[in-house]
Amino acid sequence: MKPHHAPAPLALSAQDIGRAATLSLYDELALSPKPGLVTLTCRGSHDDMDAHTFMRSLLALRGYYVRMAELGAHRARFDALERCGIAAEARMLAATRGINTHRGAIFMLGLLCAAAGAVGRRASPAELRATLLALWGPALAARAQRPSTLPGGQAAQRYQLRSASAEAALGFPTLFETTEPALRQRLSGGLARSTARLDALFATIAVLDDSNLAHRGGLAGLRHAQAQARAFLAAGGAGRPGGLQAAAAIGRDFVQRRLSPGGAADTLAAACWLQRMGE
Repeated sequence: MKPHHAPAPLALSAQDIGRAATLSLYDELALSPKPGLVTLTCRGSHDDMDAHTFMRSLLALRGYYVRMAELGAHRARFDALERCGIAAEARMLAATRGINTHRGAIFMLGLLCAAAGAVGRRASPAELRATLLALWGPALAARAQRPSTLPGGQAAQRYQLRSASAEAALGFPTLFETTEPALRQRLSGGLARSTARLDALFATIAVLDDSNLAHRGGLAGLRHAQAQARAFLAAGGAGRPGGLQAAAAIGRDFVQRRLSPGGAADTLAAACWLQRMGE
């Protein structure tokens, strides 16, 4: 009798990795009702962008995620990844006429695509995180020490919050320890994808030092958003009777306060990417 061998992990091309990233950005955009964020039918707390703006940005970034996976496959130095990200940001701004739709996702998802390219096959979230830190952790830690010239980074400095750069230097703890587990657990519990994603978004808002919230609403705005998210989940989340209506009510409150949890939205897109990468 022949010994049983487990099937080898499926190889992933840079095209596979990049396509999953693009689709995950659409997963986030299409989710509704999201508090203060742009959806296919709502501008949220934004006067300068809508779903069409996001789609132009998303399409402009398709090649970027493929290229980052290719760079990862070659174990490129961090400065090469950074140059690729800067060029992608310029393409985004050209496509949106100067509006920042996906700066955070360029940074976070780009790094994750590079890590996936380095692994080259389907891998667990833990392995992707370990690969990211092993290859580029020291460079990300050095980057996190630079003073930021961006509004979100400056808000993080002002209020002594953990910035997006600091999250990256730690291997995106909110993504891997909160958002992805929340999404996975709710999907395994039988929730529909949209419901599971909405709960994962609120779980992220509840704990993330979202510099976009701090920039738009100060520390009080950030803490208000976190408290609203915790209360939403404590009451049963999106899957309970009236859960979607409760989420929509929080959305109206965020719009009134001009709050937009953009960092949480980027983190949710990354969790959707991790889910797609595991399918």
